[in-house]
Amino acid sequence: MTENKKKTTKKEVVTPAQGDDNHPKKARTVKKATDSENEELHGEGAEKITAADYGIEPRVKNVKKAEKAVFTEDEDGEIRFNVRTGAPKSVPAEEFDWDRYESEELRNSPKYKEYESMYDETLSTVAVDEVVMGTVIQMTSREVVINIGYKSEGVVSLNEFRYNPNLKVGDRVEVYVESQEDKKGQLLLSHKKARAINSWDRVNASLEKDEIITGYIKCRTKGGMIVDVFGIEAFLPGSQIDVKPIRDYDVFVGKTMEFKVVKINQEFKNVVVSHKALIEAELEQQKKEIIAKLEKGQVLEGTVKNITSYGVFIDLGGVDGLIHITDLSWGRVNHPEEIVKLDQKLNVVILDFDDDKKRIALGLKQLTAHPWDSIDPNLAVGDKVKGKVVVMADYGAFVEIAPGVEGLIHVSEMSWSQHLRSAQEFLKVSDEIEAVILTLDRTERKMSLGIKQLKADPWQNIDDKYTVGSRHMAKVRNFTNFGVFVEIEEGVDGLIHISDLSWTKKIKHPAEFTSIDAEIEVVVLEIDKENRRLSLGHKQLEENPWDVFETLFTLDSVHEGTVMEVFDKGAVIALPYGVEGFVTPKHLVKEDGLMAKVDEKLQFKVIEFNKSAKKIILSHSRVFEDEKKAAEAPAKKAEQAAAPKKSARKAKTSSEKTTLGDITQLAALKEEMEEKENKASKK
Repeated sequence: MTENKKKTTKKEVVTPAQGDDNHPKKARTVKKATDSENEELHGEGAEKITAADYGIEPRVKNVKKAEKAVFTEDEDGEIRFNVRTGAPKSVPAEEFDWDRYESEELRNSPKYKEYESMYDETLSTVAVDEVVMGTVIQMTSREVVINIGYKSEGVVSLNEFRYNPNLKVGDRVEVYVESQEDKKGQLLLSHKKARAINSWDRVNASLEKDEIITGYIKCRTKGGMIVDVFGIEAFLPGSQIDVKPIRDYDVFVGKTMEFKVVKINQEFKNVVVSHKALIEAELEQQKKEIIAKLEKGQVLEGTVKNITSYGVFIDLGGVDGLIHITDLSWGRVNHPEEIVKLDQKLNVVILDFDDDKKRIALGLKQLTAHPWDSIDPNLAVGDKVKGKVVVMADYGAFVEIAPGVEGLIHVSEMSWSQHLRSAQEFLKVSDEIEAVILTLDRTERKMSLGIKQLKADPWQNIDDKYTVGSRHMAKVRNFTNFGVFVEIEEGVDGLIHISDLSWTKKIKHPAEFTSIDAEIEVVVLEIDKENRRLSLGHKQLEENPWDVFETLFTLDSVHEGTVMEVFDKGAVIALPYGVEGFVTPKHLVKEDGLMAKVDEKLQFKVIEFNKSAKKIILSHSRVFEDEKKAAEAPAKKAEQAAAPKKSARKAKTSSEKTTLGDITQLAALKEEMEEKENKASKK
């Protein structure tokens, strides 16, 4: 052995395999072990395997020069190797790092092929994009480790199994092989994709076979919930969660529940599921049994299930009934919440039911006596009662004089005034008032009330209080085209005709003269007690100024006026003393030939005055025309003075001429007449 140690080793130069970028460019020296070294390290008779035998150059990190690389294979099939340190190390064949020492020559060697075949027999054959079954071998708070029989296990996120909260080690699950190895050499699996691949077929099959499936409620959405079914997002309507109305949808988020597929839209791939459908069949049978035992007038105990504005739904133990808002109380109810609360247990009476539609009408107030039956029997028309306003309408107010006993005060019975008003002007809800009973019908359970009857009728002594010619202050209530309606006091209204508003102004509409709610002084002109009407006047507060105007605006008198308004038929002129006159277009022409304009001040002559019609007709053109005639008057008089002499001479001459001619004609006429007379006498 000593002699063998003294022998020198033979050096061999091994070049790197072609295309191996991990090898240094210069050749490395590999010492081939001698027989004596092999025997010393591995025992006598061991098969000697060197790097050169396999075409391997060792890749050892952080080692500049590989001194030794000796490989041996023992009887147990283990490969022994020594790198640099000279110390032997055993590695099982399936764990040997072939990639580290692999070369093209090694992969093609018989030994490599033999080991590769032995290793592949221990592994399952898997293909990418394939769905296989695996076994859960480990679970953490975030991941699930699954063995599919491959050389490495796959890791799947625990979120993909949230639909199955009972998952445990040993369960068999289906997974989708995304990749045999990622960058880290890890097998990539997906349970979600495995479910989704066949999910559409499974959903359709569930609908056809009416199967019960399991789903995970992911989140809440408008009108319902989103459910994960076989990896598909299905819609669970709020009405399909339970047979009872759901008040809080959020409590279902994150839960795994059983469902039935009730609808599938093949075009848009939409799926609708229902949990309610699972329990409806059982409830339907319960309903039939309950309805079969129902009788009108039967009293049952129920639970308030839902409250709406029109009534209350009562759960009678598997079947629902409705108490309409009018059957909750004998009194007036604005909203059912004033009487009942959710989940409240109460007794109800069956009023009616429909076998076909399975609708049950219930009543609550019918369990108590009607308030009208306990009303004071001595109550009569004309009595005064006190009550509370419970409802207001434009036509009147409903007053509750006892629980469940109401009377109507019509708006016409709220005031003696004939002026049209709304009931809201007199009363409001919750007012405590006193009223007089006007009508009382115990059979029909109706009552009419009045509050104006608490005061005396003002028209009873109207003649004494508002005599003709008396003056009073009134409030303007309304306008019409023909006059103003005013109120002297509550219940006493009157009309001021538009012609009785002013002596001087021509008013087209009363709004030009006064306004609503304004105070105005009036004079009583006429009283119609039977029809409750007063004829009033305002202009009568003053004397008729037209008696004075008659003396001021005489014919041909001239006054200064202002053009107020011009229109096609003429113009309105403002004259002194607040009176107005009228001018036709031809009398509005000025001396320069132009028409007068608005706001111009001119002289106008009165050409017509009508006291009864309160009309003054004026002319501006007559003013300068008459002045012109007056200026020409002296010359005309001189002409008229000389005119008689000339006329006499002309008359004399013409007289003489006429006389001579007349004589000759008369003589001839006389002869002719005499001849006719002679002939007549001879005959």
